Amino acid sequence: MYLLKESLSRLNEEAISLVGSTASFKVHYWGIYPKLMDNPLHKHSFFEVCYVMDGIGEYTDNGVFYPLAKGTHFCSRPGITHQIRTQEGLFLLYIAFEIDESKSQPSMTENFRELALSQEIWIQEDEECPTALLWKSLLLQEQDIGTLPSAAIPVVAYALLQSFLTLFGKNEKKPAATRHGPNLILSQAKLYILDNLAQPLSLGSIANYLNVSERHLSRLFGEGIHESFTTFIRNERIRKATDLLAHSELTIKEIAEASGFASVHYFTRLFTKEKQLPPGKYRKNKR
Repeated sequence: MYLLKESLSRLNEEAISLVGSTASFKVHYWGIYPKLMDNPLHKHSFFEVCYVMDGIGEYTDNGVFYPLAKGTHFCSRPGITHQIRTQEGLFLLYIAFEIDESKSQPSMTENFRELALSQEIWIQEDEECPTALLWKSLLLQEQDIGTLPSAAIPVVAYALLQSFLTLFGKNEKKPAATRHGPNLILSQAKLYILDNLAQPLSLGSIANYLNVSERHLSRLFGEGIHESFTTFIRNERIRKATDLLAHSELTIKEIAEASGFASVHYFTRLFTKEKQLPPGKYRKNKR
């Protein structure tokens, strides 16, 4: 069971200004009616999206009639005359809002402008559709089981408003494609290396882990950070060894092993070449 009055109060206190990465919304009010009856013909200057939790009725939008039943979503668009009629009452959730175009990305502004002109304003969806689940997640539960913490309310409410675009067939327009794919692969490769410096690392093994070719991974390092794969690993091992020499009590041999060097001799030679001091003297100078 839901705590309806408490849910309504919380939403109207905590989910009025909704700001995200692509859009900013001003919520005029949230509504929760366990038994909403007829209302008069009227219109708004903003969007009002409703979800029927239970009951049956009829919705009139600009002279067109739509049946209402459990699971129905319908959208009252700005400037359009509409009305709800029902014989027995509707358990209705709704939100009145508008997008702040000055603080939203042009693509999101365009999406909601298109929604305001769309004729697709009535959807009979499954009760388990994503938008319906978002509605329900915003309601307080009697036993607190499954109730969202207050900090999550604005985030979920923002997701609910964005889900209306997909629900009513206005899929979010994406900006022009960028090369995030290669950057992501390079980032994953670097993280894997940093987390596994003590282990033997080869271009082939990491390429296989990331499901890319060795040639492609090698090219990503050269183009992305202007270092070869082997140079990056060597520099990171030196960096880790440098940190351990300055801030740990490990022996030189243990530091060499923790940094992934095959032998103390190789570590000492390479470290001395890079830092112009052997490891032991470097540690002494730092302390």
